[in-house]
Amino acid sequence: MKLTVKQFNRFILYKLPAAYLCGVRLVDLNNDSAVAKVRFKWINQNPFKSIYFAVLAMAAELSTGVLVLKQTQESKLRFSTLVVRMNAQFLKKAVGLIRFTCIDGADIQKHIYTAMETKEGVAFTLESIGVDEMGDEVARFEFSWSIKIKE
Repeated sequence: MKLTVKQFNRFILYKLPAAYLCGVRLVDLNNDSAVAKVRFKWINQNPFKSIYFAVLAMAAELSTGVLVLKQTQESKLRFSTLVVRMNAQFLKKAVGLIRFTCIDGADIQKHIYTAMETKEGVAFTLESIGVDEMGDEVARFEFSWSIKIKE
C-alpha cells in the first residue's frame, strides 16, 4: 500500500492524537522529502504568545518520521524504528504558519540497505528546518533514528 498525505493525516488522528489536536499536519510527501505544518493557535501556545516548543518538535519529527516509515514500508520488510536523540535550535519566535521540511529521503534508503545487509541496527540523523510565512528560519531540528529489521 502506498503511503499518502491523506492516509498519514488520518494516522495522526488515531495514533498521534496530541499532534492532531495541536494542528500538526503533513502537507507534502515524496521519496526525497516531506513537509509538515503547524499554525499558531490557542491550543498550542506558550505563555510568550508563540507556538510551544514541544509542538514545534512534533511537527519537525513528523517530517522526518514519515520519510522513515515510507521508506521502510516500501522495502517490504518489517523494521523497528526509534528516535534515539534529538537536537534543536530555536532561532525566531514561532507565530503564524510554520512549515518543517526534511529533504533527507535519499539518504534513508542507503541506511535501509545497510540494515538489510548487516542484519544489525543502523543509526542515522535527519534534519528538519522550520520556516515561517515570511520564509525566515524559525527552528532547526536533528533527529537521530535507529532502524533494525524485525526477525
